[in-house]
Amino acid sequence: MTLSSVRACGPNLLAAVVFAAFFSVPLSRVAAQEAPVEGNGGPATGSGTPGTAIATPTDVPPIIDGIPDEQAWLAAAPLTDFTQREPADGEPASEPTELRILFDQDAVYVAVWAYDSQPDAIVTGESIRDYEVTDADAVIMVFDTYNDQQNGFVFGTTPAGIEYDGQVAAQGSGGGFFLGGGFNNRQRFQAGAGGGFNKNWDGSWTVATSRDGDGWYAEFRIPFSTLRYGSETDTWGFNVSRRIRRLNEEDFWAAVPREFGLYRLDFAGQLAGVVPPFRRAATVTPYVLGAAERDYTDEGQTSFGQQADFGGEAKVQVTQGMTLDMTVNTDFAQVEVDDQQVNLTRFSLLFPEKRPFFLENAGFFTVGAGGADLFFSRRIGISGGQPVPIKGGGRLSGRMAGLNVGLLHIRTGGVEATDPENAYSAARIAKELPNRARVGALFVNKGSNIGGDYNRTYAVDGRLGIGDQLTLTSFVARTDTPELEGADQAWDVTAAWSSRSFRGNVTVREIGENFNPEVGFVPRNGHRYLQVFWLWNYRPESIFREIRPHVSYYTYRSVRRGVESNFNESSRWHVDSHWQWPSGMEFHSGANYVTEGLYESFAIPGTDVVVPTGVYSGWESAVVFFTDQSRTLSLNTRWNWGNFLSGSKRTSNADLTIRRGDRSSATLRVVYNDVSLPQGDFTTTLAGINLGYFFTPRIYLQSLVQYSDQIDTWSANVRFGWLNTAGTGLFIVYNEVQGLESLTGPLGRSLYLKFTRQVNMFGG
Repeated sequence: MTLSSVRACGPNLLAAVVFAAFFSVPLSRVAAQEAPVEGNGGPATGSGTPGTAIATPTDVPPIIDGIPDEQAWLAAAPLTDFTQREPADGEPASEPTELRILFDQDAVYVAVWAYDSQPDAIVTGESIRDYEVTDADAVIMVFDTYNDQQNGFVFGTTPAGIEYDGQVAAQGSGGGFFLGGGFNNRQRFQAGAGGGFNKNWDGSWTVATSRDGDGWYAEFRIPFSTLRYGSETDTWGFNVSRRIRRLNEEDFWAAVPREFGLYRLDFAGQLAGVVPPFRRAATVTPYVLGAAERDYTDEGQTSFGQQADFGGEAKVQVTQGMTLDMTVNTDFAQVEVDDQQVNLTRFSLLFPEKRPFFLENAGFFTVGAGGADLFFSRRIGISGGQPVPIKGGGRLSGRMAGLNVGLLHIRTGGVEATDPENAYSAARIAKELPNRARVGALFVNKGSNIGGDYNRTYAVDGRLGIGDQLTLTSFVARTDTPELEGADQAWDVTAAWSSRSFRGNVTVREIGENFNPEVGFVPRNGHRYLQVFWLWNYRPESIFREIRPHVSYYTYRSVRRGVESNFNESSRWHVDSHWQWPSGMEFHSGANYVTEGLYESFAIPGTDVVVPTGVYSGWESAVVFFTDQSRTLSLNTRWNWGNFLSGSKRTSNADLTIRRGDRSSATLRVVYNDVSLPQGDFTTTLAGINLGYFFTPRIYLQSLVQYSDQIDTWSANVRFGWLNTAGTGLFIVYNEVQGLESLTGPLGRSLYLKFTRQVNMFGG
């Protein structure tokens, strides 16, 4: 984007660009009688200097069996004296924790002794990879391998011995205050490209755990080939947290203030002594696939079609910080299906990216958040909710010359022979600066084999931290689409504040009517957006752990041609308070004053109801209640009732989860809407049930059955997985879709058998 095009976007845009660019206990059951070793620096404090952990070299790597009794662990200095973040911020941990770190030429090894005076009360959670660790006892570590206080790798486990991992970008920020979740009880999703923690990333590493009368123990082996690091620093940022779920307690080695979390890496300590190898590594991950499927809506298909296919991916560590990923004939048959959502609005819903190839270093391509993700990889290889063949492509990403670099190119075919073939390219560069600051640029291109068919996005962005509490972010963007001229720019300026007692933000954003990032996610355009949010944290001395009264306001004001200037398309005043008990149980009591302005009539999806133009306003009540989510039986509910467009609506949401130890779980969810409008009354029902049985942390059987009368279908997805490493292994997947009323009968059936394996070629 040229300087003249930035000027054309207006003085506010130019100011935003200039602003962004300028700132820039005993050791173990066997070694229990050994004398304690002196600590390695102790924890950090909220206002002091973070501690330093020392990694000790070893010639004899420990056996990863969850029993840290090898002599090698005795040579390593222990990390002790953990500090509470919750509930008593800054106080010593209620239970002792000890952690030691070793390394050799291949990997980093970590042992954890999580002592507990009530071992029978330890909450194990479910034995499934990436289970939500906030609902169980857990230990989680973050390695800031570039020591830039912005990006990191996360590894954790629970007493069940699961693998929990992810990647942190921009200190975990980017999701926005109003970006919603869903009914997935494992919360295994990312918030589009704007999510600052990519939990769906699966690295190659191992962990094992054990328990006895003194607590539980964990041993980790994290290969250097799984990490990315540079040669600019001889220390890494490092922190570790332990969750004691029965107390709803969270403890840190390097203390982090209550208003922040593990991913605020500027509060992390230092890990010294690690000498990572300077060598290249390469892996290949081939797959073979057999499938039988039938589309009953295609009259030309009278029987099941047979399919046999193969393809795979390769990963080459070009330098210590840069990785080249390549893919050929990409397949995602093993990926879990999306949770269905009810949509009674005029705008698109966000479904998360879950496909493995697109997840590593996804944060490198992040620009925008909330109302505008300028690059969203789910736009590649999916059209209208259906998969599009991915022929192949590559991604070069990592750190080079002090810069975050991301380059991606993917080619897709068409579902039908007459469909166009598309090529997608993205280039991202960003510079991390002191004070949580960053400046960067993004270019995205989509082109097809049809002449003149292309779409391009140009963007620059910046962020600046002022003190510990205030963060300023901004981006300016423009798109280029044939036959769309003018009003093709977007900009955003956000100021966010977090302190011990208060949290808030202010956002001003404008998205032009012709702003069209076809490889991004922008649910609405042609508006100017204002959001104000303010929340107060109050800690009473009894009954409640925390009370959080808050107020927010947002409005979308039209900047469309042919529509009254400043027309109120949507706005909401929200007044609420969250009441949290020590167990984690919460009750929310709120009220909204909602305005919806229709400059053209609106046909509500899945119904025959058409709402005429006009401005509709009124009050809506909101109540949320959920119990302690770590319990054997837990409940999560929401009720909304009040004004909706020209009439009223009552919405009831509920999900009920039952767990039997760490081996099985079932979640029943229901969303029911009862809508009464002068133009017609209707109801919608969305129901689903998740069932899971976990033979081991790497062998599972899961099913998801969903019913939606809005889209007139019910569907079933059954998945058996026998995992090896990094999300590879054996998968058997069955899918069934049936119509309900106008679509009565089978719509589609498929059975997939897939095997994929990661093979180290060299340097693994």
